[in-house]
Amino acid sequence: MRTPAAIWIGIVIGSSIGGLIPELWDANIFSFSSIIFSAAGAFAGLWLGFKMTQL
Repeated sequence: MRTPAAIWIGIVIGSSIGGLIPELWDANIFSFSSIIFSAAGAFAGLWLGFKMTQL
């Protein structure tokens, strides 16, 4: 897989999952914690997508 595609797929999936994590404790999807977890998921997805292209 090409590097930019893998990184963008990781960012999209990571931010989506990270944004939904606060739903586990009944926080709103537009809450501050949802935005923070979405950003953390995007960074994790970016890192994972980059590492997958290094294999």
